[in-house]
Amino acid sequence: MTATDPRRWYALALLCVAGFMVILDAQIVLLALPSVADGLGLSADGAPWVMSAYLLSFGGLLLLGGRTADLLGRRRVFMAGTLLFGLSSLLCGLAWTAGVLVAARAVQGVSAALMAPSALSLLVSTFEEDRERNKALAVWSGSGGFGATAALLIGGPLTDAFGWEWVFFLNVPVAAAQLALTPLLLRESRTRSRARSYDPAGALAVTAALVACVYAVVDAPRAGWLSARTTGLLVASVLLAAVFVRIEARAAAPLVPLRLLRARTVSGGNLVVFLLGASAFGMSYTLSGYGQGVLGYSPLRFGLCNVVMPVGAVVGSSVGQALVTRLGPRPVAAGGLVLVGAGSALLARVPADGGFLRDLLPGLLLFGPGLGACAVARAVAALTGVSEEDSGVASGINTAAFQIGGAFGVAVVTSVALSRTGGPDPLAALTAGYRAGFGACVVLAATGPACALLLLRPGGKHGPGEGRHDLGGRLPRRFGAAPNRSIDPRRARR
Repeated sequence: MTATDPRRWYALALLCVAGFMVILDAQIVLLALPSVADGLGLSADGAPWVMSAYLLSFGGLLLLGGRTADLLGRRRVFMAGTLLFGLSSLLCGLAWTAGVLVAARAVQGVSAALMAPSALSLLVSTFEEDRERNKALAVWSGSGGFGATAALLIGGPLTDAFGWEWVFFLNVPVAAAQLALTPLLLRESRTRSRARSYDPAGALAVTAALVACVYAVVDAPRAGWLSARTTGLLVASVLLAAVFVRIEARAAAPLVPLRLLRARTVSGGNLVVFLLGASAFGMSYTLSGYGQGVLGYSPLRFGLCNVVMPVGAVVGSSVGQALVTRLGPRPVAAGGLVLVGAGSALLARVPADGGFLRDLLPGLLLFGPGLGACAVARAVAALTGVSEEDSGVASGINTAAFQIGGAFGVAVVTSVALSRTGGPDPLAALTAGYRAGFGACVVLAATGPACALLLLRPGGKHGPGEGRHDLGGRLPRRFGAAPNRSIDPRRARR
């Protein structure tokens, strides 16, 4: 697809819809969980697994999904993931028992692990000009940020009007439309590497490490952060990650080339992604609990009130794209996380008798644009200097960081909120817990600017594949209006 082909923008729209649905499904069940629990007889301990089953399989299999897309063909894997996404969504809506729903959600997570990295790598291969690619990444990031918060808007009305099943049935016609349009709008691409090994040992090690990590995080509020099970799983995850690095260092065709992990923009960008996901998911989870549990809003009213946040995220993405082109991702990422932290700090002051205009709107007006701007900066930073042959696995790392960060954020705010909830007045007790949860989001977001400024700083040595990018000031010529020179994979491997 050439730079003058107008279909590339339709292709971007198609890919953004896929990214939106993947992120949306990670959270859309949040407002429907009470109805799901009543309809299927889920216990208080079992209900969170409707979310956790999705996060486990999604976060655990993303790297393998990205590598599969690189080797088998990104469009082919994207279509396979889309088909599986539609079928598993249909099964979720038709689920007749809690066990069937949790299992279908796990399959839905597998499909998302195929769709998300292949979609982002297709975007990278579709837009070769760096200025246009930055714009495309801004739109992509805006759709993801919108999906992370629009669940609050879409999930409530669907549940109120049609029942919880429709938060899943919604995906079926969208997936069918994507399958029909993909062959028309997207061209096939795959790695040009001669070595087409899947690195099964590396895939097994990293998948086991990610699954152990995500399981430990989502189960920690119930089992306890210092329990033998949580600490054992986290230690196992670290050991498996060390085994994975050792395997990759010796593999002829590694699942994740170590040059990606050594590249400062990639590692720093993905750490920022992790903290952004933790802040975004943690704040949305806490906000939903406060709005419905303390203020007594219905799912529909709560969703309509909070439309300001996804709209702000879209505005922040647009502004962030312009700033990234001029200043680079480093200051934009730091500034976006400052806004996210400031918005959370305002929300941490909510009272038991609060109102939307007085107590929620000011924080949301800061949080939304900060989320959108930071999402653009992290996507640009995490994919800077990555060759096309590695774009699938790099996209998998990027998306995995956001999802695992989201699981971590929800687990942290849940633990903090439960530890601070108490007292004779139920509403006051709940409010104290939610205020503590918002405070935890402030801490998570406050860590981000320091990471962005330290790890995305200009100068110094560059890892292979990172390129010589001035991330502290204006971007070099390849991010501006200079004629495009696509990245040569041979040069990136040096």
